[in-house]
Amino acid sequence: MNDPITAIIAELESSQETDNIGMFTIRTANRTIAEAAMRPNPRQLYQELWYEGEVCCLFSDSNLGKSIYAVQMADTIATLRPVLLVDCELTDKQFQMRYTDIDTGVMHIFPEMLYRAEINPNTLDVKDYETKIFHHIEAAAQHMKCNIIIIDNLTYLCNSSDKGVDAGLFMMKLMNLKKKYGWSLLIIAHTPKRSLMSPITQNDLAGSKKLYNFFDSVFAIGKSAKDSRLRYVKQLKVRAGEFRYDSSNVIVYEIEKTDGFVHFEFKEFSTEKEHLKERTEKEITSTHRNVHELKSQGKSTREIAAYLGLSKSKVDRLIHTPLPSVPTCPTVPADGTPGTNGTPGTEQK
Repeated sequence: MNDPITAIIAELESSQETDNIGMFTIRTANRTIAEAAMRPNPRQLYQELWYEGEVCCLFSDSNLGKSIYAVQMADTIATLRPVLLVDCELTDKQFQMRYTDIDTGVMHIFPEMLYRAEINPNTLDVKDYETKIFHHIEAAAQHMKCNIIIIDNLTYLCNSSDKGVDAGLFMMKLMNLKKKYGWSLLIIAHTPKRSLMSPITQNDLAGSKKLYNFFDSVFAIGKSAKDSRLRYVKQLKVRAGEFRYDSSNVIVYEIEKTDGFVHFEFKEFSTEKEHLKERTEKEITSTHRNVHELKSQGKSTREIAAYLGLSKSKVDRLIHTPLPSVPTCPTVPADGTPGTNGTPGTEQK
């Protein structure tokens, strides 16, 4: 077998020149591989969840600690490389209080290469807000020489993320920053209120489906139904690395505060199923009836699935499963009491 390095050099020497036509760069597939192979593979930024050069998304329901986890990621990465945290959630005082021990007054010391940006209310301009904040994030990252940017949260960048066209244009802007500068971006997003009985899926990411499709990688935080103090992290989409933390191997944490640093403390690896709430027989029957009721109203399988937070396959299965019959009440004679198993009882005296 030929030496791969020799083969790469030969390919580069023998291939035709690259053609640039409009927005496109065109070259042979072999030349594409040969040239890409000469660049280093992207490194992990934080475990297998986020890699260099990716536009990544972290989402969860409210008050589950996604901002805490994002800052924890920034704290770890900034020990080696500059990180810009664009914090549109907390004021400087709220941030200080979060990372200060109430009893001792000890404050957490962050790495010197972690920079935090917050919106200055005196410069806030509602007109062309979304365009301007993109430009200002770009300028801030360049000024601080940061190639790693965490933005908390999506709402401040794209107010109409639920609209397909707007969401698509927003994601194209992010991708342009990634390609233009080689940046790595982590976007924090929300999910609508979800049931603890259902596994986390891509459908739980608030906004248009185009958001999910454009992200390089996506992971989410869920709340454990067996212990309110526990959280679990689950991967939903992976491109560069290994799909390691799926539903069969989620990362389980407990939120703790040590010397002023509130963080996710690793506990174990587990299955997502262990942390989901079990449905009671009553809840299962209620869901079944709701599906049939919505179907009778002319709703499509997709609409029912979105409304009830179920998968389309499950909705389809319930639609084609007859509803359980409603048990009838035993007839009570006018002059008696019901007996065992609904049989007439003895006459009242």
